[in-house]
Amino acid sequence: MLGGVVPSAVQCVPRQAWRNGSALLGERTLAEEVPVAFSYDGMAHAVLMATPDDLEDFALGFSHTEGIITAPAEIAELAVVSVADGIVLRMWLTGDRADVFAARRRRFVGPAGCGMCGLESLAEANRAIPLVSCDLRVSRQDIAEAVAAMPAGQQLNMQTRAVHAAAFWRPDREVVLREDVGRHNALDKLAGALLHTGQSTALGIVVLSSRISIELVQKAAMMGPTVIVGVSAPTALAVRTAESIGLTLVGIARDDGFEVFTHPERITRYW
Repeated sequence: MLGGVVPSAVQCVPRQAWRNGSALLGERTLAEEVPVAFSYDGMAHAVLMATPDDLEDFALGFSHTEGIITAPAEIAELAVVSVADGIVLRMWLTGDRADVFAARRRRFVGPAGCGMCGLESLAEANRAIPLVSCDLRVSRQDIAEAVAAMPAGQQLNMQTRAVHAAAFWRPDREVVLREDVGRHNALDKLAGALLHTGQSTALGIVVLSSRISIELVQKAAMMGPTVIVGVSAPTALAVRTAESIGLTLVGIARDDGFEVFTHPERITRYW
């Protein structure tokens, strides 16, 4: 990290509460959000409002899910730079990827990690994404355990009740989880964390604390999972996209069960 101190992911602020007919003075712990700029080879690319935490994971994961890199080694150098107006993630790409990036360079500014703000054409919104290449099978119990394992890792949300989470679960390893005020950002941070450790998402379940939109399906598909699960419903376009690429999409996953929208053949019936 260069150029100053990165803000804390949470801040305590004074507030006056009104509960049960009485006013109470005190403090509330809130999630912080700051502008985070992505820069490649000295060129500005994107600015997202994000939680200032796990920023190296964010840089790596965003670069991967946006198709700027295909492997961590294609980032030759990464610097987290704190500036007066926010944070800059400055990256330098290796030769071939630098040429690819220069050819497709675009700019956008999105609130809270909006995944499609500022695209230059309708075609970019429906960008090509990889087909699912693994035929993982999971049980209903696996899905229940993956969802149940998520809350314990949501430390920021326990403090603030205001952030999303994305997690990777597999039965033989500890859950990997990242949080952010933006649901897209949380998934990008998870992607970066998994790339750092070399874990393959094809061998487990990606779990999201939010609704499953098309952008999340697109980003998740770049990570390579076979099954993604959300605690809320997907959009219709997300379902069509998941169906077309062979991804098993599970939504409305709660304590009492879940709903399968695409490729249910991967979910075995034993409990």
